[in-house]
Amino acid sequence: MEIYIKLFEVLFPVFFVVGIGYYLGKKNPKIDTTFITTFAANIGSPAMIIYSLNAEFITFEVFKSYFWYYLIAISCFFVVGVSLLYFLKVKDIIRELPPLLMPNTGNLGLPLSLFAYGQSGLGVAGAISALIILFHFTVGVFLADRKFNFDVIIKSPPFYAIIISVILLYYNIKLPTFIENTSSLLTYATIFLILMSLGIALTRLKVFSLNKALVCSVGRVILGPIIGFGVIKIFNLNGFAAGVLLIQCSMPSAVLNYLIATMYSSKKIVDSVASTIVVSTFMSFVSIPIVIFFTLKYFN
Repeated sequence: MEIYIKLFEVLFPVFFVVGIGYYLGKKNPKIDTTFITTFAANIGSPAMIIYSLNAEFITFEVFKSYFWYYLIAISCFFVVGVSLLYFLKVKDIIRELPPLLMPNTGNLGLPLSLFAYGQSGLGVAGAISALIILFHFTVGVFLADRKFNFDVIIKSPPFYAIIISVILLYYNIKLPTFIENTSSLLTYATIFLILMSLGIALTRLKVFSLNKALVCSVGRVILGPIIGFGVIKIFNLNGFAAGVLLIQCSMPSAVLNYLIATMYSSKKIVDSVASTIVVSTFMSFVSIPIVIFFTLKYFN
């Protein structure tokens, strides 16, 4: 019975806030989320990275290890994604690959890991999210635009937050109290805002090709945790960090894939990316409780 109470404690706040956003989006379809996007990209995400990659929560060795473990998982996502898109006879595999390659480790993965495993879980989740953020602004832009844009990285505040955090971790430098308190406050504010914006986004993004979106979503939320579990078994991982890895492998497609697609890809590609994000997110409302139950039971 205790594990079911814990499961409820982990899932309820996340789904409740997403529900608030969905309600607001339905009630006011014209609600402006520009502020949330701008705040999250320029202030919230850097603060989350700095706070979660705090030497008090995670060591450099753990960061380095799980950074590479998740990179291996992403390589597997790549193989699965290309295979599924080839099976579906997709013409532009390169531009439609990001939703299968980059899951929502930030909007959903971070709060779920935090509520499941506390500050330590947030630290490991932050290491994984740092990798995905780097991928969004490098590989994600490259795939969407078919060319590398170095300016995107240079102008990205999260990129500098990652560099600063890794340096602090490497030298085991604890954050000054005033920075820790500030980044903590911004982190929790950002988690609330991005969860709410996810709910709003679900009222706006539409499904244009249900069959293709279903197949791609299965690849994201069903095969994703299978790949994560495979990495855990191959490297004989255990404890809460392994649980966080599994959670982060199980997330649906990130909404940021859609935002980048709108900037660099054609409308047809954008519609396809949006379809996968919507379907995989709704599917994850069923798959995530199962994954969280499994991680709480076997990885502590």
